[in-house]
Amino acid sequence: MARVTPSDRRERILAAARDEFAERGFAAARMADIARRVGVSRSALYQMFDDKEALFRALVADLVGSMLPVLDVPDPVAKPVGPLLQAFIHAALQRMARGDAAFLPRLIVGEGALFPDLVRHYHDHGIALVLAAVERLIAHGVARGEFAPVDPALAARSVAGGILLTALWKIVFEPAGAPLLDINAMASAHADLVLHGLMQRNASDDNPSDNTPSSKVQ
Repeated sequence: MARVTPSDRRERILAAARDEFAERGFAAARMADIARRVGVSRSALYQMFDDKEALFRALVADLVGSMLPVLDVPDPVAKPVGPLLQAFIHAALQRMARGDAAFLPRLIVGEGALFPDLVRHYHDHGIALVLAAVERLIAHGVARGEFAPVDPALAARSVAGGILLTALWKIVFEPAGAPLLDINAMASAHADLVLHGLMQRNASDDNPSDNTPSSKVQ
């Protein structure tokens, strides 16, 4: 095993923790086995992370840190919001469908009742932060007149629903024999449905029985 240098130690520890949690679950994972995966002593591991909970919190921070920059727009009011939301859906689906991220919702669903503090941390420092960023983006779209006057909080949860289901599908259902899911196709379909649902409509669009030429969108 290659020597672990201080510069890459944290990254390798987090990667080892992801693999350990994904393979064994949180309850069965052991700090000694994580240290062995990395090639460091247990004392060296405990110098960086107090316990498994600390490793889990670091993994949540790493996941959120990889997703929030997609929504970090200096002046979103001055830009069309649709393409920004579409880019986020594509990036989030690609990220969450990877094994190093998809195991988190599976772990929470499978073991959350045993570790409520982990569930709360995942909600407060993961899900809630991403939802809040999506809410702000949708609210900007509403303010610009680009989106219909929807409830941003509910719309954000609709966006997240497709992303989380895709993550669970890839890591839970596919290994059990479910049909393989094309992530790019799923991202495009989800983004199209979300954006068509959010786009501002003329009043005549809500009255399908009115088929007079003057009422049609030009």
